[in-house]
Amino acid sequence: MLSRLTPAALLLLGTPLAFASEENSYALETIIVTATRTARTADETLVPVTVITRRDIERSQAQSVADLLSGQPGISVANNGGQGKATSVFLRGTNADHVLVLVDGVKIGSATTGTAAFQDIPTELIERIEIVRGPRSSLYGSEAIGGVIQIFTRKGGGSPQPAFSIGGGSHGTWQGSAALSGGAGSGGWYSLGLSAIDTDGFNACNGKPSPGGAGCFTNEPDKDGYRNLSGRLRAGWRFGNGTEAEVNWLRARGDNQYDGTTTNASESMQQVLGASLSFAPSTIWRASLRASQSQDDSDNFKDGVFKSRFNTRRDLFSWQNDIDLAKGQQLVAGVDWQDDHITSSTAYAVTSRSNTGVFAQYLAELGGHDVQLSARRDDNEQFGARTTGGAAWGYGLTPDLRLTASYSTAFKAPTFNQLYYPGFGNADLRPEQSRSLDVGINGKTGAGRWSLNLFETRVTDLIGFDASFTPVNIDSARIRGIEAVAATRFMDWDLRGNLTLLDPENQAAGANHGNVLPRRARQSLSLSADRDFGRWSAGATLRGAGRRYDNLANTIELDGYATLDLRAEYRLDKDWRLQARVENLFDKDYETAYLFNQPGRGAYLTLRYQPR
Repeated sequence: MLSRLTPAALLLLGTPLAFASEENSYALETIIVTATRTARTADETLVPVTVITRRDIERSQAQSVADLLSGQPGISVANNGGQGKATSVFLRGTNADHVLVLVDGVKIGSATTGTAAFQDIPTELIERIEIVRGPRSSLYGSEAIGGVIQIFTRKGGGSPQPAFSIGGGSHGTWQGSAALSGGAGSGGWYSLGLSAIDTDGFNACNGKPSPGGAGCFTNEPDKDGYRNLSGRLRAGWRFGNGTEAEVNWLRARGDNQYDGTTTNASESMQQVLGASLSFAPSTIWRASLRASQSQDDSDNFKDGVFKSRFNTRRDLFSWQNDIDLAKGQQLVAGVDWQDDHITSSTAYAVTSRSNTGVFAQYLAELGGHDVQLSARRDDNEQFGARTTGGAAWGYGLTPDLRLTASYSTAFKAPTFNQLYYPGFGNADLRPEQSRSLDVGINGKTGAGRWSLNLFETRVTDLIGFDASFTPVNIDSARIRGIEAVAATRFMDWDLRGNLTLLDPENQAAGANHGNVLPRRARQSLSLSADRDFGRWSAGATLRGAGRRYDNLANTIELDGYATLDLRAEYRLDKDWRLQARVENLFDKDYETAYLFNQPGRGAYLTLRYQPR
């Protein structure tokens, strides 16, 4: 199946399975909402899902969301020079703009570029992250060709609890956070927090100026710093009749320096604002309404002089109904409305567009079989109507062994840049389309769990460029892969591992036919071990990625690499903890994007207060 995968890489496939384990550190009873848009336990979910919990975040001592996502099954990350720099996330080999990103149920991202600013979302404000691998357009609409990543901010309840952290380390980095959460009255709850980071950074790019330019197309050997100040609020009320109301707000402001010919600094702002109401019209029917807005704003400068502004606003409304049809059978149906609007110093021919999507999903437990069927119709004022669908099946061979299979179609609407950017856009572009097949088996063995998934995605009408560098629907791709995930507990050590083998082939006609899609590592591996010794704990993570190419022609090759991170924690008392982390212990020099530097060896120390 995977013609490009070497025998050595296939041999590695057995490594995590050899210590027989589980997919994540969360229990099978953990509730997941992203995969089906309704609450399901992990063992009821028929598509591959990874959950990064708050415990995982604090244990890893990750400095950014990119750190958290790097090394997760099916994910490749490309970063343009360190903390705060542009970060692209490739899920199962699809494009970076083929990933739908949500924050507390609100779709985020830039309508001009089509991607979300992962680099500006602080880890201290996150409760958990759910990663759904595989298409979800039949539930969410455009962009979910590779999958969905949903970030949940922290919630509250119970007696008032403050939390606090402060830390620092390499590259002149300082960061801190403060939070307060608790309950209000008999049914209310709240959680609010602040987070800040300031780093001097390092030289982001060793660019090659024109002629023959590459990377950032300039040579500016200086430190490229980053500052971020963020705040968030979530609050809700549970009424006696089962009605629940919630509001959520997140705002992240970043000041970023980088290397570039036309701009080399930016001021960015990401904001998410939402309100939701859920209620039960009857004992078998629960309805929810959500109104929300997300913003992605960027002002760009060259040596302190203003050059451009790209602000996008997304207004959203959703009505969803969860209806119990019979024992073990449920219908989920609703309507999504979305309106994108651009305010820019660049004159776009069209500055707004709306989309209405109608969806339905049938979930059933029929004997030993689980079935999930979904369909959605999107009507967009720019490109017309598109219909997508999905079907998934699961069967328990034994109480500890389960087979799954799914087939889905998906699409991606062209961005405003691709359609209307002056002198570049093509208003006749069609949406990119895909169809995907996934077959998996997962099981439990003793103290652990494991899973193995094989998948194939074919994408047509991919947006590429003609001879005049105008975007056109000319490309296609076939992506095949294997994901093996495992974890267990052995001699008081928590062991986790995953291996992804990927064959992302460009099938466009012409000179690049048969080449590997750029910036995707064809092999990626993550192994981690953690142990609690009482007052203190220790752990390590080894991440490896195979070679990748940085261009469609496959003439620029980036070497494979492996990095080792060490971490330790000492509990001063039940509420205070001192954490230490060394990343890239052996100071490996590597790139995930051509000529853009990555951090070398770094050491960080954090003091954390969290009532237990």
